[in-house]
Order: sequence, then C-alpha cells, then structure tokens
Amino acid sequence: MSSIATERTLDEALDAISPLDETAMAIARRRLDALTKPPGSLGRLEELAVWLAGVTGRPDARIDLPAIIVAAADHGVTAQGVSAYPADVTAQMVANFVSGGAAINVLARTIGASVTVVDVGVRGGTWPLDDAGTGAATLVDARIRAGTADMMTGPAMTRGEALAAIEAGRRVAANATADGADVIGLGEMGIGNTTAASAITAVLTAAPVADVTGRGTGIDDEAWRRKIATIEQALAVNAPDPDDPIGVLAAVGGLEIAALVGVAVEAASARVPVVLDGFITGAAALVAARLAPGIGPRLLAAHRSVEPGHAIALERLGLQPVLDLDLRLGEGTGAALAIGLLSAACRVRDEMATFESAGVSREVAGDHNVRP
Repeated sequence: MSSIATERTLDEALDAISPLDETAMAIARRRLDALTKPPGSLGRLEELAVWLAGVTGRPDARIDLPAIIVAAADHGVTAQGVSAYPADVTAQMVANFVSGGAAINVLARTIGASVTVVDVGVRGGTWPLDDAGTGAATLVDARIRAGTADMMTGPAMTRGEALAAIEAGRRVAANATADGADVIGLGEMGIGNTTAASAITAVLTAAPVADVTGRGTGIDDEAWRRKIATIEQALAVNAPDPDDPIGVLAAVGGLEIAALVGVAVEAASARVPVVLDGFITGAAALVAARLAPGIGPRLLAAHRSVEPGHAIALERLGLQPVLDLDLRLGEGTGAALAIGLLSAACRVRDEMATFESAGVSREVAGDHNVRP
C-alpha cells in the first residue's frame, strides 16, 4: 500500500459528502428491469446494484478490488471486568490478523479482498511480518496512545487524541482508494469495545443504557449488570453532549471507533461505498452521521448483530441490514460476506441476458397480459 497524506481537512471531507446520484440509480434500475426476470424478483440483490450506482455515480460500477480495514485498540474500561476476555487478547488477535489466521482473513480470501489492520492504540505486542502469499493482513502503525483511559473515572481520551485517531482512519482510507479500492468494509478489534459502543449509542440515540448493552464476548449475568452500571457511571462522570459527537468519542469512545469514523468519512467523500460490520462499526457510523447527516445513505449495513444496541443504531441510521446470521465476532466478518453479495449483484446486472438479447417476450398472453 502506498502512503499518502489526506489532501483535505476533516471539514472539507465532510462537506464533500453529497446525496446519492439519482440519475445513475435510474439507469441501473432500467438495466435491471430489462433482464430476463420479473421486475424486482431478485429483491435486495437488485437494490444493492442500484445503491452502488447511487454511491459511485456510475450505473456500471463494479467490485474488483474490495478492501477490509480493521481498526484495533485497547480500552481502559476493561479494568472494570466488563469483558469475558483479558485485555491482552487485543494484541494477540492483531498478530493473528497479520499472520492470516483469523476469520476475517479467511472470509477476505473468499472475496479477493485485502485486509489492512490499523493499530491506533493496542497496548503491546509484537507483530509478525506481512506475508501476502498467505492472505495475511498489512499492518499500519498509527498508534495514538497505549489504549484509552478508564471511562468510568474520566474521559477515555482527549479531544485531540480522538481527532488524531479520526485522521489516522482518513489516511488509511485515502491510501486504500488511491490504490484502487472500490469498496471498503469496516472491521475492528478491541477487548472492551462493546462497552464503548454501548455508551456512544446510548448518548447519540437517547436510549436507556440497559437497552443498548449486550453481553459482548459472552459475559454472564453478573458481569452484564456490572457492564451496565459501569456505562451509567461513565455517562454520569463525563456528561457527554450528544450535539458534540467528537466530545462523545473522547469521553466514552475508543481509538479504533474514532479511526473507523475517519475511514467512513474519507471513503464516503470519495464516493467509495462503505460496508459496516456489526455493533462497533454501527457506533462509529452514528458518530459519522452526526458529523455529516448525508453520510447515512452511503453506508451499507452488512448484518444485524445479536448485540441489542446494534438494532437501535441501525434504526437511527435508517439502514436495513442485508444479512441476519446471529453474527457477533466483529473483525469485519459480516462486511466481507455482504461485499460478496454486492459483487454478485454487479455480476447479475452485467451478465444476465436481457429480454431483447435472449428473445424472451416481456408479456404473458392471457387474460392478465402482465409483465412476467
């Protein structure tokens, strides 16, 4: 991957996010309706092709170079016992990504996607060398600090650190698009990050903490109640303002969540489609949508996580997930699966015969005389 600096400021990137291209979408619909099938009979698959046209401004847009960007960081709130796994698993999993042994590596290989892991705040660890021959990930060292502070006792990070993490994400997205990525899937890794995502979602949707807080990595009832109490205390201590999304990130967010905000903003401003994964990426999308309300239609929700806060976040974003597979792993796994469907939608659009080319009648003889 080449290394370039973002040419625009964050505000300029936000201002560049435009509505979907209705003309391109109309052309894509006409093409789909001309294919040898009843109109709309391929359901969401057709909607995906139309959405892709609207995002890119090209009715014939294809998925040739998909990219998965996984942001990783640690969370100080793990000191409160909110996760079933110890904090050092974050670094261990980053090493697994780079070695090519994680679920996201496997799924990325199935769709021919690159995987880039962005370390914006992992506390430690030594990473193996990239080996593209095994489908391994490229590691980007963009560490802002060694994990966030404990949000229960004060802000998770400073405002400057949150902005720096956003810029790190923007740089990685700019590099990916410069290298030809035509769709970007978001992924994450960070023990404790469902706690941060729940806190962000509670603030930005005004939902009760208990309604947006799930069991993350599989905590028991006692730990779940402790997790809720921890988030409620963090919100009381920090009093984040929902009208200040950067402030919310700094108060109760995570460095990797901030980086994903930057990835989403930069890609959307470049008219590159963005595919969300699960709850943590949904929380990042909530922040991005507060910064740029027009970003929502440019995001594709890959799936609905079993985390209760995810459904609430998607409803607020106005997004309907493509898949519902009871996924809760993260890493960008759901995004990779959805990118496969997006690619399939393009192939249907391009490779199916039309009624005219196949010599198939558009009408059915009989009393109804309707299109098939």
